[in-house]
Amino acid sequence: LIATAHVDSPFHFSLPNPDKTPNPLIRLDMATVGYGDTPILADIDLSVAPADRIGLLGANGAGKSTLIKLLSGMLVQTGGEIQQAKDLKVGYFAQHQVEQLHDLLTPLEHLQQVDPRASTQDLRGFLGGFGFSNEQALMPAGPFSGGEKSRLALALLAYSRPNLLLLDEPTNHLDIQMRQALAQALQDYAGAMVIVSHDRHLLRVTTDDLLLVHDGRVERFPGSLDDYPGWLAEQSRKSSQSSNSKQTGLKAVDHKDRKRRDAEKRQQHAPFRSKIQSIEKQLTILRDTQERYERELSNSAIYADNNKDGLKALLLEKARIAQAIEAHESDWMTASETLEELLSED
Repeated sequence: LIATAHVDSPFHFSLPNPDKTPNPLIRLDMATVGYGDTPILADIDLSVAPADRIGLLGANGAGKSTLIKLLSGMLVQTGGEIQQAKDLKVGYFAQHQVEQLHDLLTPLEHLQQVDPRASTQDLRGFLGGFGFSNEQALMPAGPFSGGEKSRLALALLAYSRPNLLLLDEPTNHLDIQMRQALAQALQDYAGAMVIVSHDRHLLRVTTDDLLLVHDGRVERFPGSLDDYPGWLAEQSRKSSQSSNSKQTGLKAVDHKDRKRRDAEKRQQHAPFRSKIQSIEKQLTILRDTQERYERELSNSAIYADNNKDGLKALLLEKARIAQAIEAHESDWMTASETLEELLSED
């Protein structure tokens, strides 16, 4: 059933292999980066080799996008050293690439600017894999939806044959078929990549190593992606305890003023705590349902010839539940990271 769905997808593309793959592609030695006089990340030690597939974890505002910009060259380190390979070729995807598309140019004209000598037929064939076929390849990009513009930006990135992909939330605005096509293309990609994404499925199927961006540092995450929600919950608990300890020690602060500020913080945190608890309850129900479907599928009677319709319906329901679990886990992660960020500011 899944294979059939992929066959019906309008998106079929691959990321061309890089022309050259120097090793390492880029190396950071005790690098520090920030904005103006404000450091965001310090003492970064990181080496990216051609086969590396790295996912970045961390709360919103922790510095994940800052690290991506440093690797891309958009930001210059304020300390330490960065060594780039002579043949390094970066493919960088972020929202600002989408916003920089030319509204009056068609997808075909965008590609012709990248490769003026390529034949129209070859370029249109390449664009077809990203869903820009027939008339849409010849339409101005201005009226395109957010998902269509993201697809076009990804097509331009893929055509450049980078040996280092830097992807900052690449699945935002993409529908499920394009997300699956992108995940498949990244699995088959021969170069290195560093990904920031709240799409847990994408991280799960495309990355081998996880880096944690936290407290101004970049370090290896010791667990798996499944361990990350527990780590976030533990950080939130520690931050809450630390905040309570600080409040206990503020003897000189007016009692009424402190109570008012505590109430304001609780009010600010409450929607996220409530959302996290609600999602956890829904996840419990969904996982129980998933286990029930798995038990039914383990019964050989379900595969009898006279039960084909029942088997098909059960497989479809199981796939729907799996998608719902992925979506809820992604929402849980987003809410937990936001709450952690708020607690760290207290």
